[in-house]
Amino acid sequence: MSDIIKLQEIASQVRRDIVRMVCKAKSGHPGGSLGITDVMTALYFDEMQHNPQNWERSGKGQDMFVLSAGHLAPVYYSVLARSGYFPKEELGTLRRFGSRLQGHPCVTDHLPGVFKPSGSLGQGLSVAAGMALGKKLENDAHRVYVLCGDGESEEGQIWEAAMWAPHHKLDNLIAFTDWNGQQIDGPTETITGINDLSDKWLAFGWDVIEADGHDFESILQAFELAHAANGKPKMILFKTEMGHGVDFMAGTHKWHGKAPSEDECNRALAQLKETLGDF
Repeated sequence: MSDIIKLQEIASQVRRDIVRMVCKAKSGHPGGSLGITDVMTALYFDEMQHNPQNWERSGKGQDMFVLSAGHLAPVYYSVLARSGYFPKEELGTLRRFGSRLQGHPCVTDHLPGVFKPSGSLGQGLSVAAGMALGKKLENDAHRVYVLCGDGESEEGQIWEAAMWAPHHKLDNLIAFTDWNGQQIDGPTETITGINDLSDKWLAFGWDVIEADGHDFESILQAFELAHAANGKPKMILFKTEMGHGVDFMAGTHKWHGKAPSEDECNRALAQLKETLGDF
């Protein structure tokens, strides 16, 4: 079995997890989580150097990941559980009172794999840049990854970090954007009009890579290109489709923060192959 087929099978299970988690919780964000599933699967099961059995929040000796777009918690929790950070059965507690799996990732209850809490959009890139500088100062050759949203990229703090990271030559910082063209109120171009993100990031001094966020060969190649040690931070713009993998959720902002009913959940699951066993 090829590595690509393995990643495809993991991604299918992760999508099943997302749909079932949000349905059971009766709240959450399935659209963006489904759309970025392939990228997050490639990140945790191929790209990053990480060890669930030896995880420390300090991140020493391992790659680190920051979820800046904190509402994408369902996909984050699924890849963490499927990687071995905590039992997959815990996925069924999403958003439950007292659960470690809150609506946005938190660190209060010491959930393994989560380096920082995520909630207010726009902050994650700044934190990831600080982590990357810390690794440089400690001569730690590992990388820091951060996931941003294209709607989130309307936040001013994103662009403060965009100036700061190239100034400090953080070529160990690999940011990537879920470029699906959708946000909670509708298409991004009708809200603020962020236009061509590639031109913006290039103008701020970053290396920019564009890739298909639903093609594993394209995803893995983009991550490989982002390894260049040339003094520049990297921004990968992954073209994705919100709700990808479930036909009635695909391509619309209407499933940004809407939980499927039991019937809709079953319809979605019928389109997604169970490969690793449901939680």
